[in-house]
Amino acid sequence: MALDKNFDAAQAEARLYAAWEESGAFKAGANASRTETFSVMIPPPNVTGSLHMGHAFNNTLQDILVRWHRMRGFDTLWQPGQDHAGIATQMVVERELAKDGKRRTDFTREDFTAKVWEQKQKSGGTIIGQLKRLGTSLDWSRNAFTMSGAPGAPAGEEGNFHDAVIKVFVDMYNKGLIYRGKRLVNWDPHFETAISDLEVESTEVDGHMWHFKYPLADGATYTYVEKDEDGNVTLSEERDYISIATTRPETMLGDGAVAVHTSDERYAPIVGKLCEIPVGPKAQRRRIPIITDEYPDKNFGSGAVKITGAHDFNDYGVAKRNNIPLYALMDTRGAMRADGLPYDAAAARAAAIAEGREDAPADATKINLVPEEYRGLDRFEARTKVIADITAEGLAVMVPPTDPRLGKPVKAPLAPEEGGKERDETLVPLVEPKKIMQPFGDRSKVVIEPMLTDQWFVETSKIVQPAIDAVRNGEVQILPEQDRKVYFNWLENIEPWCISRQLWWGHQIPVWFDDEGKEYCAATEAEAQAMAPGKTLTRDPDVLDTWFSSGLWPIGTLGWPEQTDELAKYFPTSVLITGFDIIFFWVARMMMMQYAVVDQKPFDTVYVHALVRDEKGKKMSKSLGNVLDPLDLIDEYGADAVRFTLTAMAAMGRDLKLSTARIAGYRNFGTKLWNAHRFAEMNGVFEDSVETVTYTSHTQVDHTLNKWIIGETARVREEVDAALDNYRFNDAANALYAFVWGKVCDWYVELSKPLLQDDAPEAAETRQTLKWVLDQCLVLLHPIMPYITEELWQTTATRSKMLVHGDWPTYSTAEMLDADADRELNWVIGLIESIRSARAQMHVPAGLKVPMLYTDMDDAGQTAWDRNEAMIKRLARVETLEKTESFPKGTVSIAAPGASFGLPLAGLIDIDAEKARLQKSLDKLGKEIGGLKGRLNNPKFAASAPAEVVAEAQSNLDARQEEADQLQAALNRLAELG
Repeated sequence: MALDKNFDAAQAEARLYAAWEESGAFKAGANASRTETFSVMIPPPNVTGSLHMGHAFNNTLQDILVRWHRMRGFDTLWQPGQDHAGIATQMVVERELAKDGKRRTDFTREDFTAKVWEQKQKSGGTIIGQLKRLGTSLDWSRNAFTMSGAPGAPAGEEGNFHDAVIKVFVDMYNKGLIYRGKRLVNWDPHFETAISDLEVESTEVDGHMWHFKYPLADGATYTYVEKDEDGNVTLSEERDYISIATTRPETMLGDGAVAVHTSDERYAPIVGKLCEIPVGPKAQRRRIPIITDEYPDKNFGSGAVKITGAHDFNDYGVAKRNNIPLYALMDTRGAMRADGLPYDAAAARAAAIAEGREDAPADATKINLVPEEYRGLDRFEARTKVIADITAEGLAVMVPPTDPRLGKPVKAPLAPEEGGKERDETLVPLVEPKKIMQPFGDRSKVVIEPMLTDQWFVETSKIVQPAIDAVRNGEVQILPEQDRKVYFNWLENIEPWCISRQLWWGHQIPVWFDDEGKEYCAATEAEAQAMAPGKTLTRDPDVLDTWFSSGLWPIGTLGWPEQTDELAKYFPTSVLITGFDIIFFWVARMMMMQYAVVDQKPFDTVYVHALVRDEKGKKMSKSLGNVLDPLDLIDEYGADAVRFTLTAMAAMGRDLKLSTARIAGYRNFGTKLWNAHRFAEMNGVFEDSVETVTYTSHTQVDHTLNKWIIGETARVREEVDAALDNYRFNDAANALYAFVWGKVCDWYVELSKPLLQDDAPEAAETRQTLKWVLDQCLVLLHPIMPYITEELWQTTATRSKMLVHGDWPTYSTAEMLDADADRELNWVIGLIESIRSARAQMHVPAGLKVPMLYTDMDDAGQTAWDRNEAMIKRLARVETLEKTESFPKGTVSIAAPGASFGLPLAGLIDIDAEKARLQKSLDKLGKEIGGLKGRLNNPKFAASAPAEVVAEAQSNLDARQEEADQLQAALNRLAELG
């Protein structure tokens, strides 16, 4: 079949993918010819998700390794599947219900989850279809789902993943590794559930710091003294209060103490005394102790901090260390609580605790300290009212309106004698404008509230050590090395893992309670009931965090707890490829869980890739409008171009700066490959009469050019294997690019043209060699560019099998490289490139043939010249070559191994005009370089500019400097001419 003029990616990709699937090319064990296995678990995308650039990058790298191992005959499994994504999937359904004015609570739990299953079946195939468009060779016959086999699952959703999750929970509960407790968690008031740190987006926003006075109890006073660094007193005054600052005044209602640093001498006289919270009914004004702790920073603000343990993670630690009660203020919707005792009764209990008349209860959350007038208010409405009430009572810290902390221009009012009106000494509340990091739910987009709630936890301290030891002793390798630090830092400072979520979609906690609150943990209700005969049981309504179930992904997808053949064969898996942002959310948890459950590592190697950013280095964001959609890019440029671009830029540990220009460039690379095959076709290379040869040695061909390209092919094969073996994906891609475009499509195709003429004695051999070389290009490129290579493979010859199962070569340079041919052709190519470079630098007209001189040439160089003279002259536009004792003035020197050449250009170009042109360009660049250096050397710029802006400036400087170096080299050459 004749090749079309161009490769039609849109038409070919779907056809080729269907052919691969229909043939079972991706199934586990397909094309296996050796006993070694290679298994990879896909990081499961959310079942309702869509392919984004991170997915495209991650899965391209996985696919390259999988295709490479499959072609090498490994028994290969690439396990696909999706995560049920509790909160994300439930959110989709709740949004649909909201369109009809309904909420999930309008339905029974069973009816609601049935609707979620419907949504899963409707949208669950979207991400699968999108991954197929990328060309991923997953074994779709084994597609897994983290909720398969769950109660209520419809037909087609059978499986035992749910059973595996429940079994692990029960086993860990019985071992004392899972428990229920009240702790502070990230709480999403919109979804009314705890969420993980990964689901929290911390964003810098404009906020405020309010300063308030906490009056000392019983009218007490003290001398407040401030000193400078030399110990000199700068302020001394009598105070009857302690000043604090807060960004969340509404939480003052739940304060349990005011803390100062243990070494802060300013407050030493009042440590241990009580102060009053400046808000709430005067008759029940609460008193709280002033304590010391290492947490407060005495150099920040007033040095005193309010401790609201139930609503701040740092305060929680202080409160636990100092036995301060944790008073919860808000309900699950983020409104001020309206339940519990009347305020006066609750305040009386809190007073008794603060004054030592009553021991602090283990659980103080039932004590509602929200005054009646605030109850039921949204937290932000309550904030406004608290501020107004404190200010009206005169307990806001007051400053002159010119105080610089107010964030306004500091300009003192004029005195009458200065021509102004009477000085305005009116004081105003101290409210500092301040940039604050605000936590938002990544899906709800509402402000996250630290909340003290009853949750289920894994006692990670008891299962973490094997995961630490495995990486430390080399049993599991993490690449790049720098990401080991992130891994160790998190695991060595690990907190109990909150695994419960207040959702309906997910694995429901397998624990039942009797009327007295006693727990019964069992896999089924029947088993729980058998443990509590005659008692009425109620199941915990919470579900498990999706990270708990996905933490079992390696074994769960292989059929555990059944001892399946797949589990025995493919576990532990070979490599996990994942993003750096989930090292501790998913990678570390899989490590802990696999060791805890089956006492084995989940994988041999973890390859951690960086982020895909835009061309300026900024993180892709819808709000910035810089998101590149991989599907749009595939539509425009084809999957191969997108894949090759991502691979070529996948330097270990370095973010990608992706641009459509780069993708377009690599599409041109595919076109170059296609055109080389069209050239071969036009020269009879793919005719039936041309024998398909499998070369095992350079001695199988006679012509130097063919020996050279065979050696170059062996060299790049070794480079690609070494690069992929060490996860240097960019090195593999760049080596192939240089070989295919430079060595094959440019030099070999060009140099072979005279040898392919029908009357040339080398024609048959050269056709055979060109056919073999192009086949090797297709084989070596296939893992990265599967579509165009498969299309060319099937179109240019009748094959025994598809390229997806093609045999990966094992030849080496030891067998295939002819040293003489390699030296000769690389000498010739290097000389031609040097001549071309000099001509371009000197602006010699492209079509002008020029004479060339030489002063000396060794035997090897002379032989290379003699054997390739016609080709050198034609490709370098050289007219003659003459020997000379020395180069005349106006000669540009050309270096070559064992020879000294020169181009006499005097009279051919206007040297002075060229010098002036280059100098003008160099001067302009010098100004740009100076400006960029000044900017980068400015400490203020480096400290205040966003990292991506600094990186862009450095990149611009590097590019300008490289251009300047090239211009200077050209000027230096011109200087040689006189």
